[in-house]
Amino acid sequence: MAGTDRSQEITLRPSPAVILVEPQLGENIGTAARAMANFGLWDLRVVNPRDGWPNERAVAAASRADHVIEKVRVFDTVGEAIADLSLVFATTARRRDLQKPVYGPEEGAQRVVSHIATGAGAGLLFGREKWGLYNEEVAVADAIVTFPVEVAFASLNIAQAVLLMAYEWRQQADKGEVLPFTGGLDPAAPREELLGLFSHLEGTLDRTGFFKTEDKRPTMVDNLRAIFSRATLSSQEIRTLRGVISSIDRAHLRHRPERMPSEDEGE
Repeated sequence: MAGTDRSQEITLRPSPAVILVEPQLGENIGTAARAMANFGLWDLRVVNPRDGWPNERAVAAASRADHVIEKVRVFDTVGEAIADLSLVFATTARRRDLQKPVYGPEEGAQRVVSHIATGAGAGLLFGREKWGLYNEEVAVADAIVTFPVEVAFASLNIAQAVLLMAYEWRQQADKGEVLPFTGGLDPAAPREELLGLFSHLEGTLDRTGFFKTEDKRPTMVDNLRAIFSRATLSSQEIRTLRGVISSIDRAHLRHRPERMPSEDEGE
C-alpha cells in the first residue's frame, strides 16, 4: 500500500484502548501499534511484556507509528490495565465455558462506538501469542468478540487481530450517528470498581465456607465474575451490592459459634 502524506497532522480521536496481555515478542507489539495507527487508534496498553519495555524491536516494527509507541503504558496485571474502562471485550478464537455474549467484529465494533460516544472508556483484550487469554481474563470482560475464521486454521497473530478490530471500529465510527438521547440508564462502572466487588465477594465467600472444594474454586470464581461482568453494573449498583455483601459478612461473624477449647488447652 502506498504511503500517506506524513506532513498531515494526526488527530487523536476518542477510541478504544488496545490491551495486549503478556506479549512475548517486541515485534508483535510494534506491528499491533502500526495496525492501530492505520485506523486511528492510539491507546496501547501492554500487560507484563516478556522482554520488558521500552523495546527496540517494537519501535522498529511499528514503522514510525511513533504517536502510538510513545504513549504505550505498561501494567503488571489485566485488572490494572482495564481499571478505568467501563466496557471491555475479550477477543478469542476458542469457545469458552462461560456465559458471555459473543459478537462478531462488526457488532462488537458497533457497541464500542456507541459506548465511546457517551464519553465512557472501552477496551479490547488480546491474548498471548501461543495460547491467547486465560478464562479468568475472559471472565472479567463484558463479552467475547470472535472472527469468522476457518475452523481448521483459526489462529490469528496479534497484529492481525488488532488490525481487524481497528478496521471495524473505524468503519463503524465513521458511519455511526449518536442518538439524540439515551435510555436513561446510569453509565457502567469503571472496571476498577467491578474488580473491587469481585475481591469483596470472593473474600466473604471464603470466610463463610461457600467454596467447599478447593480445586473447584477457580472455575466457580470465573463463573461468578462472568455473571457480574455481564450485568453491566453502575457505580451505585456496585455500592449497593457491596453493602449487601458486608451485611452478610457481619451476620456470619455474629452467628459464628465460639470455638470450644480442646482438652490439651485446659481451662
